[in-house]
Amino acid sequence: MSDEPVDLDKHRGMAAQKATGLRRALAEVENNLRELREREADLESRLLTVPAASWPEAAAKARYVLNLYAASLPADDTRHRALVAALFDDFARLSGEG
Repeated sequence: MSDEPVDLDKHRGMAAQKATGLRRALAEVENNLRELREREADLESRLLTVPAASWPEAAAKARYVLNLYAASLPADDTRHRALVAALFDDFARLSGEG
């Protein structure tokens, strides 16, 4: 008896290997998405409970909310996308980033 694991993928056909690879990739994506949602929930909880101590901190909160808003805009809503981009430019200019 050997302590080394047997690579079962070698004993499967090509279609089964591809299906297994797809299931593994999907499981990894789902796990990463769940972790991302947990981190987003933690960040949003902090943004809600910790008041900004300065204008740059308030702008960082606003950037987060604007990014959420921009992500929900339809691709053809160029007017609102341009408005969000202009606000980001204003934040950068006023904070000395740009």
